Amino acid sequence: MKVGIPREIKNHEYRVAISPAGVHELVGRGHEVVIETGAGVGSSFSDEDFKAAGAQILGSADQVWTDADLLLKVKEPIAEEYSRLRKDQVLFTYLHLAASKECTDALLASKTTSIAYETVVGSDGSLPLLAPMSEVAGRLAPQAGAYHLMRHGGGRGVLMGGVPGVRPAKVVVIGAGVSGKNAIAVAYGMQADVTVLDLSIARLREIDELYHGQVKTITSNSLELEQAVLDADLVIGAVLVPGAKAPTLVSNSLVARMKPGSVLVDIAIDQGGCFEDSHATTHADPTYQVHGSVFYCVANMPGAVPRTSTYALTNATLPYVVALADKGWKDAVTAVPGLGSGLSTHDGLLLSDSVAAAHGYSATTL
Repeated sequence: MKVGIPREIKNHEYRVAISPAGVHELVGRGHEVVIETGAGVGSSFSDEDFKAAGAQILGSADQVWTDADLLLKVKEPIAEEYSRLRKDQVLFTYLHLAASKECTDALLASKTTSIAYETVVGSDGSLPLLAPMSEVAGRLAPQAGAYHLMRHGGGRGVLMGGVPGVRPAKVVVIGAGVSGKNAIAVAYGMQADVTVLDLSIARLREIDELYHGQVKTITSNSLELEQAVLDADLVIGAVLVPGAKAPTLVSNSLVARMKPGSVLVDIAIDQGGCFEDSHATTHADPTYQVHGSVFYCVANMPGAVPRTSTYALTNATLPYVVALADKGWKDAVTAVPGLGSGLSTHDGLLLSDSVAAAHGYSATTL
């Protein structure tokens, strides 16, 4: 099979969908890999690195999209790529379609077979292809928050860890899933005063044991959430409903009562965001203010550390890519447990119930 990897063109997206090691594995199994020139530069992989691993380097995105049977990307297609979508191709990437009716419509109109990384389910019920980027985003969130808490970053001028005699920043993490746990780890490591809210007592108990009671754990409900947010210097939204739009947990009226210069980082922005005032931003222009609070809602946070992210992504996706290349998508989704959960569109049909619910469409079962 011919596997294609174009250069990512979303704003400040420097990741690439495969590492040279991944190329080497596919070529060793008899597949042809074509990569757009410069696709890996942002992740510090040169064309020569990919050529040495066995890839062909093509001069344009159009060539890659045209040649590939299986197209690997990092982020969902954007408007200028919609014309390249086609019926006889499989697209394997992060899609987050519940947050984008436009992209959903483009995939349906093109009749592309699309498989979303973020809804592939592991044998243990986990989301193995979402997890690595959730880990990266979770670890970046306190760093981004710490920067914007500084006065020149628009914040209150609070140091995350404080100093002797001065209290540290109060950090509230909403959600104790993969990204939330990683945000907790970094915020705690920065010596902040960390509180986490989650609906799962089991998750909260795990965090309590891991940090020996030094991270405050609270069962999430509207009153506890409100009190924690009003007391916070930094709020990190890390909630997830797999494949669906994120729930809105922090309202505009609540933000209006927060401390001026507080910071809100919305990791859930790919799925529409968990704060009422959230809208997607870019690494080039990452923040905006609402009622004097700073919102950081970059939709591709892991793109800031592309080399780390590309290695982590390839480690997770490669077994599925190999299966798709070896078997073709129809046999692969049958043979590989959980891969079929990622099927989003095929031949003009929408296959995801959660995406259909988000846009008022009807879903079909193959």
